Amino acid sequence: MIGVYGGTFDPVHYGHLRTALEVKEALTLDQVRFIPCRLPPHRQRPSVPSEARRHMLEVALTDAPPEFVLDPRELERTGPSYMVDTLASLRAEVEDRPLCLILGLDAFRDLPAWHRWETIFDLAHVVVMTRPGYSSRWPAPLKDQVTVRVSEEKPGLPATPAGKIYFQPVTQLDISATFIRQCLAAGRDPRYLLPPGVLALIRRKGYYRNPLS
Repeated sequence: MIGVYGGTFDPVHYGHLRTALEVKEALTLDQVRFIPCRLPPHRQRPSVPSEARRHMLEVALTDAPPEFVLDPRELERTGPSYMVDTLASLRAEVEDRPLCLILGLDAFRDLPAWHRWETIFDLAHVVVMTRPGYSSRWPAPLKDQVTVRVSEEKPGLPATPAGKIYFQPVTQLDISATFIRQCLAAGRDPRYLLPPGVLALIRRKGYYRNPLS
């Protein structure tokens, strides 16, 4: 199975990397593709250009498990970075191999606002990273999908290419890319929140130096 982990990675930090590792190990994923978003359709533009975020992610993955792979397809595609288009392009490449879209709980709750969101289930399983004691109240359209698609067993995912929802507990590190950017803009030290190589690159290039609005 191939995991798909999207985001702006603005910047990439240990919260991204640790949760990806736990999902990879729990589901025995053959690969986790980190796919940086060029133009997010549901949030403000990233603070630094796409090539800067790609470079930071490359540095972060230098010492990562070999199953962690940078996939730049959204950076190379024009227009808004719709995940449904990304999954469609991946599906064309991997044919019937199972795909798992890895989402945080908040992103999963917002899924009905995504472009052609129901089509995502035709292209991939959705693996939702949860924390202890999370609320299982879903908005109405999403609740219907959870009811018919939820899988209680991990072996149910490799059996089909797509269509299941699986809830995977992970260690929730309270690390925010927004907080890291604010630290850097204020001249504070964000070490231990992100890989040292990424922090060194940020400082060398002067990313996030200007105060944020």
